[in-house]
Amino acid sequence: MWIGWIEFDLLLSDVHSLKEKRAVLRPALAELRRATEASVAEVGGQDLHRRGAIGVGIVASEADWVTDVLDRAERLAAAHPEFTLLATRRRPPARRR
Repeated sequence: MWIGWIEFDLLLSDVHSLKEKRAVLRPALAELRRATEASVAEVGGQDLHRRGAIGVGIVASEADWVTDVLDRAERLAAAHPEFTLLATRRRPPARRR
């Protein structure tokens, strides 16, 4: 069993309230879930209206699959027009027994 995760630090453009932030992040989270079939959640910055953090985690039987999914998630986050990807933190696939 292989486990990996990635976290995105985001700057949201043209957002002036937490309600607007949720309106931007909710579809982005759903898109990441659909495209990666991984666990996706807002993991930080919940009380800040211009900043956010999204985490993606996956468990799979192959290390290459974990890497592919995390790469796909990073490409999707970087290409999203409503926020800027400031930084990523990634844990490469690790074997668990």
